[in-house]
Amino acid sequence: MALDKNTASDEALAQDVLKKYDRESDTMEYKGFMAKLVSAIAITFSIFQLYTAFFGVLDAQLQRAVHLGFALALSYLLYPTCKSWSRHKLHPLDAILAVLGAASPAYIVIMYRELAFRAGIINSVDLVIGVLGVLLVIEATRRVVGLPMVIVVLAFLTYAFAGPYMPGVLSHRGLTPNQLIGHLYFTTEGIFGIPLGVSSTFIFLFILFGAYLECTGLGKFFIDIANAIAGWASGGPAKVAVISSAFMGTVSGSSVANVAGTGSFTIPMMKKLGYRKEFAGAVEAASSTGGQLMPPVMGAAAFLMAEFVGVPYIEVVEAAIIPAVLYFAGVWLGVHLEAKRTNLKGIPRDQLPKAWVIFKERGHLAIPLIVIVYLLVTGYTPMRAALVAIVLSIAVSCLRKNTRISVKDVVKGLESGAKGVLGVAIACASAGIIIGVVTKTGVGLKLASGLLALSGGYLLPTMFFTMITSLVLGMGVPTTANYVITSTIAAPALLQLGVPTLAAHMFVFYFGIIADVTPPVALAAYAASGISGGKPLLTGVNASKLAIAAFIIPYVFVMSPELLMINATAGGLLMAVVTAILGMVGVSSSLIGYLADKSTMLERVMQFVSGILMIIPGALTDIPGFILFLIVVFLQTRRRKQQGQI
Repeated sequence: MALDKNTASDEALAQDVLKKYDRESDTMEYKGFMAKLVSAIAITFSIFQLYTAFFGVLDAQLQRAVHLGFALALSYLLYPTCKSWSRHKLHPLDAILAVLGAASPAYIVIMYRELAFRAGIINSVDLVIGVLGVLLVIEATRRVVGLPMVIVVLAFLTYAFAGPYMPGVLSHRGLTPNQLIGHLYFTTEGIFGIPLGVSSTFIFLFILFGAYLECTGLGKFFIDIANAIAGWASGGPAKVAVISSAFMGTVSGSSVANVAGTGSFTIPMMKKLGYRKEFAGAVEAASSTGGQLMPPVMGAAAFLMAEFVGVPYIEVVEAAIIPAVLYFAGVWLGVHLEAKRTNLKGIPRDQLPKAWVIFKERGHLAIPLIVIVYLLVTGYTPMRAALVAIVLSIAVSCLRKNTRISVKDVVKGLESGAKGVLGVAIACASAGIIIGVVTKTGVGLKLASGLLALSGGYLLPTMFFTMITSLVLGMGVPTTANYVITSTIAAPALLQLGVPTLAAHMFVFYFGIIADVTPPVALAAYAASGISGGKPLLTGVNASKLAIAAFIIPYVFVMSPELLMINATAGGLLMAVVTAILGMVGVSSSLIGYLADKSTMLERVMQFVSGILMIIPGALTDIPGFILFLIVVFLQTRRRKQQGQI
């Protein structure tokens, strides 16, 4: 009974942390009529998306307008203007904004033919509606996504008008309100551009799929399986956090949500085992953030990347596999070496669930996930694969009584899916404003030229400045919007130096994501510290150390794109992966201060250098790196023998 109380307390704490650090989770809590009304709107939203997925999507602008109308209306109904306002009673201002949020995109639906006939020429009514629509998107962004995204959007809007007053290469003729609004709101180059297009098709269905997987209890299944696999090993609960977060990352769209979901179980277990509060939080933060790098979903960014880069979705997934494996290998090694250094044991096997029992009772819950990956690999479109997986997730839950979901749960899944997409939809609409300004003013190329001038046109300095830019732009911004911003602003500099398009986009994506564990913002680390009770900044520092692979690997795959399956041979790829994993052992052991024994300062330097050399593909670096690594192993093994520890 006490264990149940503790578990309930941990889960309640996780929910409080989620509301504090994840704006998307801090919603209204209606009862009575308003609860039913919001549910009805959300369910209708999901039905519309499913209908168009089954029977064919509408014309691009129509599909996106309806999608945005639902998203804006629900955003204003669920997220109050002020945090201090009641969470149980709708404020009249929010009611008015919800109606306007639905009406503004509806104008495009109603006037679609006339707007198409006028071919981009907008009248005074169009201008008013367009300005209203842009302002509604920005305000919804403030409520749902957060202030950092709003600041970026406002900066770009200011730039659109301030062009004549800008210095040097940033100067442009400036845009009139008609030009800007016409471009942003009445074409598919702005708000209704590619990001919202992907949100209104692929992403919605995958989020709905994730909602049904959560409803069936797949998250608990992942944690139990991870416990059975690794709970008994040295530092077992920390390794459970790594595995379960990697699993959850395949369907999760948020680092912070992943922290709250798995961290409520794993962080208390780590603390009980003896891990420091800050390290326990860091493990969960680094693992959950890595979940956004894990195919096939990658926080919904995989679908956007396929559209932006112009390659089949499966190519993005294939490219992301090896970097993701290396990332989690780095986190796992950090956890393992810390456990060895501090002599932390695992959980006794008799206290852990049996893997075969878990698979027997709930293994069928993973079938939809396996099927969707198979369908994607075999050439099905993401939309078709997601539809099949949604139906299958409901069907397989009925195979056993203990996992069966009711009709009420099915309807609840429709509601949860619609609410779950709001953050992505609003972020995509807001990102469309940025893209619209970039395409209309050409500022993307201007910023790229600025970065190149700053770096002298050399690749390594350009990558460094691009990394810093992506880290700054990614602070406090959700995954989907994060990628759109960094790919629009930071990636062009790498492209101008001849870096393969997919490698450039993956580079900025990695550094945008890793901002979630990089101080001073480090939202995932701060969320984890809220559960662990540790110091936020120190948790962020520890998480950055564990996530070190994410700071190194992007440099490697830009210089050696074969890690992304670009022009790779089987033999070369195998050698690159093996040496990279050995390299991660070197780097991780250096940061933790332990390999075969506690490392001296000189040995830590040698471990780090050997690791970097082996991570970089090629015999010229692999051989000296491996020799240096063996020297450290020899020195530490000999020292342990002399001390009688072996």
